Amino acid sequence: MPETPSSIAPRVLRLAIWALCAVAFAFLYYRYSSEWGSEIGGLAMSSAWLAYAMYLLLGAVRGFAFIPVTNLLLLAIPIFPPVPLLAMTLVGIAISSACIYAFAGSLKLGEYFERKHAEHAQRVRTALQKNPTAIVTAWSFLPVVPTDLICYICGVMKISFPRFMFGVLVGEGAICAIYVFAGASLFDLGKRVLGAS
Repeated sequence: MPETPSSIAPRVLRLAIWALCAVAFAFLYYRYSSEWGSEIGGLAMSSAWLAYAMYLLLGAVRGFAFIPVTNLLLLAIPIFPPVPLLAMTLVGIAISSACIYAFAGSLKLGEYFERKHAEHAQRVRTALQKNPTAIVTAWSFLPVVPTDLICYICGVMKISFPRFMFGVLVGEGAICAIYVFAGASLFDLGKRVLGAS
């Protein structure tokens, strides 16, 4: 069935919003990322709630530009206590993943992959349809593959949203907990070593 102009308009609008957010965030991130650590640190000293709100906002929109959460997390480990940092990171991941899932149909990258890599696409589709939660959890836990990509794939395939979101939060929660608590321990150790010398 051919697409009508009325069915194309919302997709074009969503794609334009996505592109605008991605370009704006990527520009701001790469232009000012070296200053963000000190800015968030200064903000945390003046107002913890404002610092948490800024961190949450950055965590929620970074998915539009497919920037890994690890980059933001490494900036925040010296600034925030581990438990609130992990909680805010997971809230940001949930928002970001839900947005990617919702916007996935507008990007039309699925058609490209279906044409270019039909055999691989079919294998992924079959695996995700059989056990989406386990695959999304494992994918989200592995640091070498981008979680935002599996969010996009699940959105295109219309995988059950609750199962998808559960998998993302379990996988990302586990790897982020390792980063946060190991990073905080290393940071504290470094402070003690430097303080002793």
